[in-house]
Order: sequence, then structure tokens, then C-alpha cells
Amino acid sequence: MHRIKRARSYSYMVAAACLLSAAAAPSRLAMSQPASSSASASLSYDFFKTKVEPVFLEKRAGHTRCVICHTTNNAPFHLVPLSPGATSWNEEQSRQNFELIQRVAAPGILESPLVKHPLAQEAGGDPHHGGGQQFASQDDPDWQALKAFVTGAAK
Repeated sequence: MHRIKRARSYSYMVAAACLLSAAAAPSRLAMSQPASSSASASLSYDFFKTKVEPVFLEKRAGHTRCVICHTTNNAPFHLVPLSPGATSWNEEQSRQNFELIQRVAAPGILESPLVKHPLAQEAGGDPHHGGGQQFASQDDPDWQALKAFVTGAAK
């Protein structure tokens, strides 16, 4: 009986140590950029609503609009569906989208999936995006809006 209690106590100590270690370790996303860049950046709702949401509605040659897939998929980046007949989101939907976008946009982190995932691999993006490489270059104005959002642009 005493041996069982000791083994259980040891198991609890190991589990606690693992949890503390995991909590103390910085996330992979946070390690990818210097702390100073993320400390000064924040995500602006106004910038998101006026500059970023329109990117998700734009039709780019050879691609489906972001809103088509990202309102129905089960990916980390998810958007609220547009109301029937609407061409943009209402205020409540935009606020929900702003909350949802924070799953893939970390302030000050240029490795954020929002910035890297839709960018062509040759331009520094991820190797695969189900919706295709939406942006062939970092010079694309819509990609620049995503980057500006993540780096803290407010206007």
C-alpha cells in the first residue's frame, strides 16, 4: 500500500513538472520573432474592419474569395458567414471575425499564419494553402494590409 502511494505521489510530481515546464516554455510562434516586436504591436479592430476584412471579400484572378472557404471550413482561420444577400459583414459579425482572426494573427509576429499561409512559397509563404497561393509577392497590396495589421497598424 505504501509503495502504491509513493508511486502515485511520484506520478503527480512528474505531471506537475511537465505542466510547469510547458507553461514556462514560450510558444513556437512567439519564439519566431523578437519579443520587442510583439510587445509594441497590437491588433486594431478599426484597421481590421476597414483594411483586412475587404481582403477576404476580394476576388483574385484564378482564386476563390477567402470568404467562400473560410466560412464553411473547419480550419483555424474561420470567418462568420455573410448574411443572406449581404456583400459585407455587419458590426456584430465584424467583431466576431476580429475575435476569430486572433487564432491566426499574433501581434508583431510575422510568422503568423494569417501572413504566411496565403503567400506563395517563393515569396516566403507556407508550402501549401488549400485555397492556392493567394499572393504571389510580398508587394501585393492586399498582402501588405495583412502584414500591416499583424505589425500593429491602426489606420
